Amino acid sequence: MNLNHLQELNIGEQWLSALNEVFDKYEINSPIRQASFIGQCQVESKNFTNLEENLNYSAARINQIWPQISIEKAQSAVAKGKDAIAELIYGNRANLGNTFDGDGSKFFGRGLIQLTGRSNYTSFANAIQDSEILNNPSLVATPKYAALSAGWFWFTRKINSLADVEDYNRMTLRVNGGLLGLDDRITHIKKALSILQV
Repeated sequence: MNLNHLQELNIGEQWLSALNEVFDKYEINSPIRQASFIGQCQVESKNFTNLEENLNYSAARINQIWPQISIEKAQSAVAKGKDAIAELIYGNRANLGNTFDGDGSKFFGRGLIQLTGRSNYTSFANAIQDSEILNNPSLVATPKYAALSAGWFWFTRKINSLADVEDYNRMTLRVNGGLLGLDDRITHIKKALSILQV
């Protein structure tokens, strides 16, 4: 990938070395694999511009998404701000590895494909042998680690093989957990492929 490719994709030049490192490290080594990765990340991160989960929820929206959280608890968290909202949503969740006080506000979603929970941050840190991520999880909201974490996720979920056969439905299910924005994802992938094949 080169700077011209990024410019045609309207992705900032600060992503060039990060993406090339990820493509090399995680065998994202063909135009369709690279286009699939880029297209999925474009939708997940608003074209590589949104690297942190938006926690600006209203109390009603928290209660709607997580009905087990009472409206009163949601209102209290909203009044206290983003850290309190993250702690309410993600704190004390063993399924995410968030078992210590403060884990929810420390290990909320970051990266191109949002990494969430102490367990995922720990697995990623171990995979790239960089424990600093656990001390400073906000690193995952920088281009290098945002791209690396997405590449790690992509590789460990075996998404390259889905890209090879252009199985956009299963690819999107693995990335998103649903089929949210499927048509948009396919459009982005096809555009990226047309640029990368030149």
